[in-house]
Amino acid sequence: MAIHTENPQENLPSGKKMNGWLALSPLVVFLLVYLVSSIVARDFYKVPVAAAFIIASAYAMLITRSVDKTDDKISIFSSGAGNRNVLLMIWIFVLAGAFAATAKDIGAIDATVNATLRILPGKLIFAGLFLAACFISMAIGTSVGTIVALVPIAAGIAAETGVGVPLMTAVIIGGAFFGDNLSFISDTTVAATKSQGCSMRDKFRANLWIAAPAALLVTVLYVVLGLEVEAAPAVQHVQWLGLVPYLLVIGLALAGVNVVTVLAIGIGVNGIIGWCTGAYDWIGWMASIGAGIGSMGELIIVSLLAGGMLALIRYNGGLDFIIGGLTRRIRGPRGAYFSIAGLVSLVNFCTANNTIAIITVGPLAKDISDRYGLEPRKVASILDTFSCLVQGIIPYGAQMLMASGLAGVSAASITGYLYYPFALGLMAALSIVFRFPRKYSR
Repeated sequence: MAIHTENPQENLPSGKKMNGWLALSPLVVFLLVYLVSSIVARDFYKVPVAAAFIIASAYAMLITRSVDKTDDKISIFSSGAGNRNVLLMIWIFVLAGAFAATAKDIGAIDATVNATLRILPGKLIFAGLFLAACFISMAIGTSVGTIVALVPIAAGIAAETGVGVPLMTAVIIGGAFFGDNLSFISDTTVAATKSQGCSMRDKFRANLWIAAPAALLVTVLYVVLGLEVEAAPAVQHVQWLGLVPYLLVIGLALAGVNVVTVLAIGIGVNGIIGWCTGAYDWIGWMASIGAGIGSMGELIIVSLLAGGMLALIRYNGGLDFIIGGLTRRIRGPRGAYFSIAGLVSLVNFCTANNTIAIITVGPLAKDISDRYGLEPRKVASILDTFSCLVQGIIPYGAQMLMASGLAGVSAASITGYLYYPFALGLMAALSIVFRFPRKYSR
């Protein structure tokens, strides 16, 4: 997909650059508002991210003193929110939400879960469940959806076999993040590729060199751990037709078809399958599309607010300041890659949301990439990988909270068994140090 880059302040007057820390302070305000409010509420998901962005954006307008008129400040903000790449990302979010909802309503998730579990070998239950989670998350593009689908099954198998529930839950979480990191329809993939101006297919190829070795290493570990386990998971009848939407999306995406076209075709195929099977009629299909789009509402609003706030930060010289600070001691591409990895990890720790972290850091990473001649496909891969690493291990992340709640165990008890996220982080760090794959590591 061709990406057009543009300056968020294009055709706007240039103001006086303010003190670097002051220019950057809206981002600090956002992090403090979100963190402090979440700590007070004792729940990182009780405080809407959009509310924190609104407060930080209002503060960013107030400190922009080089522009007198409020209308001009709003114009700067709107130019960032209306950036071509931001809007393109939003259209993909809209279609991805519609596809996910229509696929779920025709029973595609249940069919995929049952089909995957049907082929699990009894003595290799850990490895089997891990690979099932990898495939399902890759197909549906969401770690949360995979966790919701598989953790109850894994917990039930653990109860039947006497295996520890925290370990079985960690197996599913690891596989869920494999797909979240690689899937063509994952919002993290969309955000990472659009921020760096590269295709999803190329990012997938670069990312696969990091994720596949980590997954292979963990699979071998699970094979060893599961040799003494006897389990024959019972599954319901498989509705094989339900596999068609996910297999079609994966196939078309791997073939290099434009992601918007892929999702549009997927939505249409879901409608045809739904009508043929009686899952829904025309009105039901339309309602499913609407519900899917609605489910992406907060993410869309956050994308607009983040784009606008970053435009004001850039206008005031904040991005130049932070890039200068991050790159002052960088001696080459490896240091630049690690600075991007550290930045997205830090923001993810603070926001507990890997998509928001990528959206926030993406423009900074693009500037660092341009300055040091980094490979956009590798940068997108680093953004996605390190955000998934952090999201996969923090106990207050949505995935960990969801998994611990469904399994009936504490998030802390799961952390020690999260082999895949740590293996992913190790492989990502090694890929920077040893510059592999060479094709994507200039």
